[in-house]
Amino acid sequence: MAGKTPEQKPLASDRLLDLLLDALQERQAARQGRAAGPTRAPEPLPAQPAAPPKAPRSALAVGKRKPAARKPQSRPGPGEEGWEPPPKLPPIHLERVLVRFLALIVVLIIAFNVPVTRYGVSLARIMPDSASLIIRDGLILKGSGPEIYKLQDDKLRWISSLDAFEHLGLRWGDVRVVEDHFLDHFEKGPPIHVLLKCLDSPHIYRLENQQKRWIQDIDTFLAEGHVWDDVRFVDCEYLRGIPDGPPIPEDAGPPPQP
Repeated sequence: MAGKTPEQKPLASDRLLDLLLDALQERQAARQGRAAGPTRAPEPLPAQPAAPPKAPRSALAVGKRKPAARKPQSRPGPGEEGWEPPPKLPPIHLERVLVRFLALIVVLIIAFNVPVTRYGVSLARIMPDSASLIIRDGLILKGSGPEIYKLQDDKLRWISSLDAFEHLGLRWGDVRVVEDHFLDHFEKGPPIHVLLKCLDSPHIYRLENQQKRWIQDIDTFLAEGHVWDDVRFVDCEYLRGIPDGPPIPEDAGPPPQP
């Protein structure tokens, strides 16, 4: 018995070791099998929807065009189906308009007959015709006689000759024919003369009533209120052809010829 016991003990330990080794080998084999197992195939990505095909430019242009405006439907005319008469206009009250118009005429008549000048002349008499509405400087007036006047500073200045008339740049259309009593309301001012002189003569003449009146000297020239701007230069032959009038002053003696 003593001999068998030491032989049986090593056998039990060897079996344990073998079992442990087998278990380790199996576990190691299992681990290697897991590591070397077949790899999974990558999962496919989800399919993306295909992009719609691009339309040609002409189709895009047609699609962007605005729809054509509809033509307005014509309104039905008189006698057609659906026609309605237009609304009535408000009355204009013609009676009131006529009354106001008549009142305005009365006011104008009164205003035209009220004296408006220091001479007591009404507006109706101030107007010889429709072209002149008020008294103003430069108005050219003529009564029943041949004399023509220029109104200046509330005075009538007689235009002594046709040459003076033309020298002022006037025309016959500028003349306003009025009644004589209208001219009587104004004072008389100095007449408007034209002075003539030719280059070959030192003498100066004043035209009056289609006659030339010799002015004796410079002192007389200035005493008559003349200025050099009134002098017009003309041809000597033209000046000789104008009849002589009385000199200025009248006791100056016979006038010399230019």
